[in-house]
Amino acid sequence: MVLARPLQRTLFRTSLFRSHFHVNHCLLAAQKSLRTFNLADIGEGITECEIIRWAVKEQSAVQSFDPLCEVQSDKASVEITSPYDGVIKQFLVGEGEVAKVGQGLCLIEVEEDDSTGVESTETTGQSPVQKPVQVTHEVAEDTPTEVPPSVHVPPRKHPLDPTNVPSATATIDHVLATPTVRHFARQHGVDLAAIAPGSGRDGRVEKRDVEALISNVSVPEEAETASRQQEDVVVDLGRTRYGMWKAMVQSLEIPRFGYSTSLDLTRFHGLLPTLNAHIPAHYLPSTSTTSSSRISHMVNPSALYPVPQPPSVPESGRFTKMTYLPFLLKTLAISMMEWPLFRASITPDPAQDTSKPTLTIRPTADLTLALSTPTGLYTPTISSAQSFSLHALASRVTHLAYLGRQVPCGLTVKDMPRRGGTISVSNVGAIGKGEGASPVLVPGGGVAIVAIGRARWVWDVSDEFYCPNDGMEGERRLKIDVSWSADHRVVEGAELAAFVETWRGWVENPERLIAEAT
Repeated sequence: MVLARPLQRTLFRTSLFRSHFHVNHCLLAAQKSLRTFNLADIGEGITECEIIRWAVKEQSAVQSFDPLCEVQSDKASVEITSPYDGVIKQFLVGEGEVAKVGQGLCLIEVEEDDSTGVESTETTGQSPVQKPVQVTHEVAEDTPTEVPPSVHVPPRKHPLDPTNVPSATATIDHVLATPTVRHFARQHGVDLAAIAPGSGRDGRVEKRDVEALISNVSVPEEAETASRQQEDVVVDLGRTRYGMWKAMVQSLEIPRFGYSTSLDLTRFHGLLPTLNAHIPAHYLPSTSTTSSSRISHMVNPSALYPVPQPPSVPESGRFTKMTYLPFLLKTLAISMMEWPLFRASITPDPAQDTSKPTLTIRPTADLTLALSTPTGLYTPTISSAQSFSLHALASRVTHLAYLGRQVPCGLTVKDMPRRGGTISVSNVGAIGKGEGASPVLVPGGGVAIVAIGRARWVWDVSDEFYCPNDGMEGERRLKIDVSWSADHRVVEGAELAAFVETWRGWVENPERLIAEAT
């Protein structure tokens, strides 16, 4: 027995002997599969979101809860995290594109454990492990104590993982709530898990649920509305206003040159009644009545050959009264044709491999209008404005204003092309009585922007109208203020001043338009 005990101890302590009873957990089979990650419903009636940026790249590895992308809805900007551990195989929606709720955003390759896998031994790989039989009492005492295997704690699953089955006890990470409600709850020290599920759709916790928990009473709807009116309200920027936010931040990169002056509209004001009295019939609303001349009843102009049909004009583009804006746009477009610099835009991607920026000169005068709408600021473009007649420009401006007033906005990509115009026009005079402005030029907005004020009658005592010796002590004139901002990287101050004087030559002498073949 003395000789047998060391032999038995050696047999049980040798790794060769014990390896026959070792369980190999790495033999469980795994397989890879592609899963489509869809845009989930983030609540508040949102049906679509714009992909602002992707935080990962294709073929890159991600873990659960890693940031995937940032999306922008009409109400908030939200960061979406990955529901799986895996590899990003393909983006289904690119940056700047809009995805509907339920639409696939990307494909993620994940590894799935084979549910049929069982623990096997190293000897046969088929039979389960059997416990060794103790030979004697002494052997069991000398055998080293086996360390129990560590308890495997499964990782926390993402709420959007289809395999995630929510437990009975909710945690704050699994509670459905908007960012505004979460912020409100943190301010008041409220645990959202304590009041989940909420009164909203699919158990979503609403602000009224948090307020009810704070007061421990059910607040009537009328009293709740009154209390909200007396509190600070956190409002998320909409998609359009958030786009304006980013554009204004980028505008700080442009060195600007400002220039202000006033234009005399007195002579055009004298022509305006004649233009309004002879608006072509196809530009007039269908409900208006036009008085035909006596000659048209006596002689038929189409007796020999049919008269060409006028262009089709939508009802939203018809008008009964012309304003000063179409005339200012027309004369500005003609001036741009005389100045190629103001028909230029900074080339976004130069064709040649050079470090120097380049300019792209356009053959037409493209004007962008700054349009204030109920849903935000939009910038539709009138391409080839120099080819429009005054009535056609008035019709186009009326139609764009109508589309902008619609909720949601009726302007389309065709109305707002990506490259925009080379000069932007902001008609601030239509809103207030301001005499001047300081317009902001944003990247991609062309080389200059002009703000047009409100026309007003003033007593002009300049040298042109004031000569006491001849009995001229001034004259009442119709003036309009214009304020410019130009990209000083491209436009010199003298060039902007000379261009404005070219524009003045057309505005203050409207009879020159008679010689134009448009």
